Amino acid sequence: MSMRSIDELLQTLMRIDGRGYKAYKDIRGAYRATTHSLHIDHVQGDPFAEPSKLRVRVPQQVAAIPKGLHSNRVRRIALQDVLTREFADVVQRTRSRSRGSGKSGLILVDTGRQEVLERTSCLVTEGFVEIRLQVGLPAAGRSVLGREAERLLTEVLLQLVEQSLLWANLPQGDIARFVDCVENQEHVRAQLAEMNAVAFVADGSNLPRADGVSDRPMAVDRSTLFGSPKSLRVMMPLLHEIDWDGHRVSSLSGMAIPAGVTLIVGGGYHGKSTLLKAIERGVYPHVPGDGREYVVTRGDAVKIRAEDGRRVERTDISAFINNLPQKRSTLSFCSDDASGSTSQAANITEALESGSRLLLLDEDTCATNFMMRDARMQELVRREQEPITPFVDRVREMYNAARMSTVLVMGGCGDYFDAADTVIQMTEFVPADVTEKAKCIAAQHATGRCVEAVTPWGLGSRRVPLRSGFDASRGRRDVKIQTRGPDKIVFGRHDIDLRAVEQIVDPSQTGAIAMAIHYASQHLVDDERSLPDILDRLEDILTHEGLDVLDPWCRDGEHPGNLARFRRYELAAAMNRLRTLTIASNR
Repeated sequence: MSMRSIDELLQTLMRIDGRGYKAYKDIRGAYRATTHSLHIDHVQGDPFAEPSKLRVRVPQQVAAIPKGLHSNRVRRIALQDVLTREFADVVQRTRSRSRGSGKSGLILVDTGRQEVLERTSCLVTEGFVEIRLQVGLPAAGRSVLGREAERLLTEVLLQLVEQSLLWANLPQGDIARFVDCVENQEHVRAQLAEMNAVAFVADGSNLPRADGVSDRPMAVDRSTLFGSPKSLRVMMPLLHEIDWDGHRVSSLSGMAIPAGVTLIVGGGYHGKSTLLKAIERGVYPHVPGDGREYVVTRGDAVKIRAEDGRRVERTDISAFINNLPQKRSTLSFCSDDASGSTSQAANITEALESGSRLLLLDEDTCATNFMMRDARMQELVRREQEPITPFVDRVREMYNAARMSTVLVMGGCGDYFDAADTVIQMTEFVPADVTEKAKCIAAQHATGRCVEAVTPWGLGSRRVPLRSGFDASRGRRDVKIQTRGPDKIVFGRHDIDLRAVEQIVDPSQTGAIAMAIHYASQHLVDDERSLPDILDRLEDILTHEGLDVLDPWCRDGEHPGNLARFRRYELAAAMNRLRTLTIASNR
C-alpha cells in the first residue's frame, strides 16, 4: 500500500463531509505525518458497528526506545505490553471522545489484565514501534462528520503518540522496572526444573484478590502476606535487583513445591484454593504490584476439573474407567454428554496428550466418585461392579511411571496421605509443612481400602484429527468465527464451551484460539499428523511469525484484530470440545 501525505487524508475528509457514512471507505490507506505514519486498514460500514482498525507507526529514530528494553523475546513482549498499557492510560486521561452518534470518537486498544501476554495490539521492532487500535469514525446519524474526524485522526492521535510512544515523554523508570520484573519471572521459571520443583511462591506475596469478581490484589492491610515454611524455603536468584518488602534484593526467599504428589490441606476458608489459584495463574508472568508476580509455576501446568456434558471424541480413558456395562470399550471412548467422572478422566488424558506433566486439582470441582472410594464402599460395591479406578490409586503411579506431578487441594479425604510426597496445611492463609505428621497419621490409621488399579499406568495413544471435522462455514459464509466473552467460541454452526478451561485468562486469548483452530485445520491438519504434532508445529509458527498469521481476513501487515498468545494446552482443550471433531484412529 503506497504512502500518502496526511494532507491528502484531510482533503478526503473535507470532500466526504456530510455524505453517507460508507463514504469513509475512501480514507482507507497509509498516510505520513511528522512523527508517525497512520494506517487505516479497515473502515467500519456503520457508526454503530465494530470500530475501524487503525495502526500508528513511529520510527525508532523518533520513538528512541532503548534497545536494551527489547533485546530478547521476553523483554520485547514485556515492553509491548507496558507500552499498550501506557497508551490506554493516555487515552483514558485525555477524554477526547468526539461528538456524534454510535461509537463516534471511541478509541480502543487491547490491553492486558494482571497477566502479561504477547498481543497483536503493539509491535516493537528494531525499526519502529506500532500500536494497533480501533477508532469509531465520527458521524451525525449516518452521515460523515469530516471535521470531527480530522481532529480525531490528526490532533488527538498526535497527542496520544507524543505522550505514550516517545521515550522522552514516558515514565522511563517504571517501564524499565516492568520489563525487568517480567524477565525475572521467566528466569525463575527456568530454574524450577533445575531445582526439581513445579512452582515457587515468594515470601511477601499477596495472594488473595480484592473480591470474588476482581483479579486485583486485596489491600495489604486486609491481607495476610505469604510466608514459606522453613522446610520448603529456598533462595531464588533474580536477574535484576528489585525493591521487595522495603529492601533492595537480588534474590527472593520463598516456598518451592517439589515435583511429585503435593497435597494442600486445611479447613474451609483458610486459603487452600487461593494458593492453588495463584499457582494455576503462575504459568503466566504478572504485572508488578499484582502481589503474585513472584508466584511462578512450570509452564506445562494444567488445571483439571469435572465437566458434566462435554463431548469426548475417541479418548483413551481406560487407565481410570474400564469394564463399562454392555462391554463398552474405553480405549477409544466417545460421548456427546460425558459424566463428571468420564469427563475428568478425559481431561487428564487429553492434558497428557498435549504435553502436560503437571496437574492441578481442587476437590471442590472434581467428581467425588472419580477421586475416591473408601473401604466401606468397596465392601458394598465390589470391584468387578465398579468401572472407575479412583484417582487416589493412580496419582502415585502417574509420577513414578511418567513423572506426572500433581498439586491437589484436599480437605475431606486423608486417604491421599499415603500417596503424597509433600503435605502443606493452610491455616488462616499461613502454610505449614505437615508431611511428617500426615505420614504418621497414615501409619497409625490404616484406611482399610484396597488399591483398585488393575492394569499398569500408560500414557495412551496419539490421536489423529481429520480435516473434515473442522467446518467453519455457516450459511453463505465459508468462515464464520466469533467469540462471546472469554469462554465461548462460535465455530461455524457450533459453539465451543470453554467455561471449564480455567487457565484462559483473557478474551483475546479466546479469540486467538478460535483463529488458531481454523488456521490449523487449513494448514496443519492433513489426516496424518497427530494432535501433539499439530500443536508442536503451530507453536513454532507463532513463535517465529507472530499471532498476525492467524487472522484469515488480514492482508499482509494489516491490523490482525485483538489477539493474545495462548498455551498449547488451552488450544487442545478447545479442539477437543469442538462437537464436530473427528478422530481417525488411536495410534
